[in-house]
Amino acid sequence: MKKIWDFYEHLNEIVYAVDMESYETVYMNKRAREVYGIKSLKELEGRKCYEILGGCSSPCAICNNQELKPGYFLEWKHYNPLIGKTLAIKDTVVEEDGRRYRLELAIDMGVSNIHSEEYANNEAMINEGLRLSLAAPLPEKSIEILLEYLGRSLYSDRVYIFEEEEKGVFSNTYEWCAKGVMPQKENLQKLPFGVVEIWYQKFRNQENVIIKNLESIKENDPVMYEVLKPQEIHTLVVSPLMDDKKIIGFYGVDNPPKEFMGHISTMFQIMGHFIGSLLKRRNLVRHLENLSFHDQLTELGNRRAMHAYIEGMDPKQSIGILYCDVMGLKKANDAEGHQAGDNLLIRASGCLKKEFGDYRLFRIGGDEFLALCTGIEEKELLGRVGALREQMKKDKAVMALGCIWRPDSKENIDKLLAKADDRMYEEKRAYYQGI
Repeated sequence: MKKIWDFYEHLNEIVYAVDMESYETVYMNKRAREVYGIKSLKELEGRKCYEILGGCSSPCAICNNQELKPGYFLEWKHYNPLIGKTLAIKDTVVEEDGRRYRLELAIDMGVSNIHSEEYANNEAMINEGLRLSLAAPLPEKSIEILLEYLGRSLYSDRVYIFEEEEKGVFSNTYEWCAKGVMPQKENLQKLPFGVVEIWYQKFRNQENVIIKNLESIKENDPVMYEVLKPQEIHTLVVSPLMDDKKIIGFYGVDNPPKEFMGHISTMFQIMGHFIGSLLKRRNLVRHLENLSFHDQLTELGNRRAMHAYIEGMDPKQSIGILYCDVMGLKKANDAEGHQAGDNLLIRASGCLKKEFGDYRLFRIGGDEFLALCTGIEEKELLGRVGALREQMKKDKAVMALGCIWRPDSKENIDKLLAKADDRMYEEKRAYYQGI
């Protein structure tokens, strides 16, 4: 491999190579080392590409590894705020000794004045962020890319979105963190309205929140002060997110340079409309996904969801399979109408949810349900089946059950499903013979 890198060592272009599985930077030529402040190849050992090239604490949202293939170059342009340069980039894949490496050649197109005071008022910065985010195939990815772009371009510690989940409760739903900055998302869930009440007074007046010194709010807003202080926040800019005229949340940036805070505030007012649109698109996509993966009557997963789940199962984990067939559905439909049949299915699925709701449940036919329980012990599985039978008696929803357990999932899943189905059918036959 060393011979391959020797070819690039003295090129004027920036050249680097990254292990596509581990993200470790395995090579940077002399020009790249100069641009990114690397003194020797030894400094690269164990260091991730997103740390060196982007100053990020996790893989870049804009990473296009999945689009690369050997023998072809992907060409694109990118402004890198870490070095203040726009780069014309060519990417490809090099395979060696069973490993896949991302080989990137970048031409320096010159220093940008993106961080000058004049540029901060320019639409170009907003347009670049929108261009990058809109190139993503899904709104979730667009949001991640946009937050990363803002964080890196504004030299900030953290960029985040909070959304109102239910009336008066807010949660941090997205965040980007710079290298070395502790993520806060998990600690900022289900915040009561009282925490942001003073901020919302400004939002209703179409004003942003600008804090140039956290200590300045200690007396006037002690509740928010106690939330922000442990996060080592000194400055911030926060702007509301709107759906029509309704406030649905807010987004902000922590510890940006003080000299840019006024410009950031102006930019955020413009970009907030775009983020609001992305959130609406995301909600639509989620709704469509829910429709395509769920049975609308019982709210269980459908066959498509079942196949997707099976593909992702860990073969090392134990598996419990419970096949269920609702008894008397045709009789209920014929004698009392389809509403009665639907009610029977809802009661039966409700029984299944009560005893197996913490595992994956599916409606795979008109009167057939399936529970897939990964990581379950055989004793627990049988105990839950017994509890299910008792619950069915209480709710007057009889199901024939076929249960099977294996210590791992290495056996062909279709064969296991067939065995569970056979056991369910035996119980079903015995039920009707006993009537």
